[in-house]
Amino acid sequence: MKERTPRILVADDDPEIRKLLARYIEAQSFRVLLASSCAELRERLATDDIDLIILDVMLPDGSGLDACRDLRAERNTVPIILLTALKEDIDRILGLEMGADDYLGKPFNPRELVARIRAVLRRRSEMTMLQSPAQKAYQFDGLVANPQLRSVVDAQGQAIELTGAEFDLLQIFLDRPGRVLSRDQLLDLTHGRIGNVLDRSIDVLVSRLRRKLDASETGRLFKTVRNGGYQLVVKVEVQDLSS
Repeated sequence: MKERTPRILVADDDPEIRKLLARYIEAQSFRVLLASSCAELRERLATDDIDLIILDVMLPDGSGLDACRDLRAERNTVPIILLTALKEDIDRILGLEMGADDYLGKPFNPRELVARIRAVLRRRSEMTMLQSPAQKAYQFDGLVANPQLRSVVDAQGQAIELTGAEFDLLQIFLDRPGRVLSRDQLLDLTHGRIGNVLDRSIDVLVSRLRRKLDASETGRLFKTVRNGGYQLVVKVEVQDLSS
């Protein structure tokens, strides 16, 4: 059976950039769909099965950051790579906080963008392949994380929405409870997909996990270890779901 070609949705208001990216990305064996506004982005998502979104932060009818936030609020987990001409770290951090999986500053080399697309899709595929044979769930601090569903629920069965990058990082900690993990180690374990050692991507993701998950039993899941990194400090039990 022939494997389906990944579909990449490029949302940018600049027709020249859309044309350039479509030509280059399609040459790398992807199928490209285009949108020039938030409205067209919505139309594409409603009618096409999209595997990844390349989203410019400046669109004529709204902010790409707001579009990213709204999609995550609607439980849309399609990976998002933001394109931004904004240079400040705070702007990139804001993009991650809105639920983006990666970002790339303008001007950029199309080859780097394709490398990031492949990294994000590969990470998603690897997580799925690794999770399928295991058929396991993690129980920790009154919460249950299910890698197969990429979901987290609380003791009342209420879903806690996480982005793809957040869930990937959480699973790294759940597989290594009690172990102090440096930023370098975390970046290596995520294949560098969520940032680099010189920015605050890891710190932002841990902060988001704390905000979303720490309102549980102990009130503290992660410990910041000075000059060390982060440590998951609660007990983790692994439940076999295959039987």
